[in-house]
Amino acid sequence: MSLQTLDYFLTVLHLVIIGLNLFAWIWPKTRKLHLYLVGITLACWLILGMWYGIGYCPITDWQWQIKTQLGETNLPNSFVKYHLDWLTGKNIPDTAVDIITLVSFLIAILCSLKVNFFTKRQAVNHS
Repeated sequence: MSLQTLDYFLTVLHLVIIGLNLFAWIWPKTRKLHLYLVGITLACWLILGMWYGIGYCPITDWQWQIKTQLGETNLPNSFVKYHLDWLTGKNIPDTAVDIITLVSFLIAILCSLKVNFFTKRQAVNHS
């Protein structure tokens, strides 16, 4: 597998994980998956973050190693910042990206907790 293919794969993987972290709580069939995934994400950010820096993502680490081998330099700490900068053509402040990322993630977790534990399941009417 070429480095470009691996970089592309990791980008797609990142986008899928971000999408699931933000939206998988919406559909009843993916709600349990959402809880597991946000738990893993939080563990990476906080537990692994104790050694590698808060917000650590092993996928970003692996991808940045690939991008470095491909000749990219001055990579930000955040996958989200990297792609927002690329999409907008601007250098968005790290702190702004981190705050938006964290707030969005926390809102998704709160929504997930609500639908998983605090919303009564409606009985199906079979009449």
